[in-house]
Amino acid sequence: MKTTTIFIAIILLTGCYTNDPYTGDQKVRKSVKYGAAGAIVCGLIGATRDSKSARNAAAGCAAIGAGVGAYMDHQEAELRRELQGTGVQVRRDGDQIQLIMPSNITFNTAEYNIKSSFYPSLNAVAKVLYKYKDTVLDVIGHTDSVGKDEYNRELSYQRAYSVADYLAAQGVPGNRLSPLGLGESQPIADNNTEYGRAQNRRVELYITADPQ
Repeated sequence: MKTTTIFIAIILLTGCYTNDPYTGDQKVRKSVKYGAAGAIVCGLIGATRDSKSARNAAAGCAAIGAGVGAYMDHQEAELRRELQGTGVQVRRDGDQIQLIMPSNITFNTAEYNIKSSFYPSLNAVAKVLYKYKDTVLDVIGHTDSVGKDEYNRELSYQRAYSVADYLAAQGVPGNRLSPLGLGESQPIADNNTEYGRAQNRRVELYITADPQ
């Protein structure tokens, strides 16, 4: 029965490959890949009963997995289009989208009031987030290592809260937004250089499918 489940997953993948327009290599679309993985897991559950249960579980879970993946695919594409040239980085990790907002384009030094020049970028983010309602958002502030840890943590939280508050003012429901300040605890570059410190001063927005 387990063989039937794996066979179904293979069928789900067949014909779902796409050619990379730059390299010509074949690859599985993200949404299909996640859906097929779900099919294998759920299909094995169904296989403990009978082959019909296995087929139904595999097909049903594949549809759910592909749905989440496709939903995030479309949201990612819209965010990349809206934020092109703004300085905001868009990254994807599975079914989570990460936006990295460097402080040099969002805040003045040691301040947490958003620069007015960054409003259009945040408006673009809010427009997409408002459209894709089935996501929750962690807004996380970070600083470099200059200054006392307590001050940095408070500043990082104030910056995260400023971004979350602005998005809420643009129509993104507040119950989808969770601001958090981590201070200097999670550097992504060397704090011993000015370039590295500039990279570490940032606000990150993690967009995840609502588990509910």
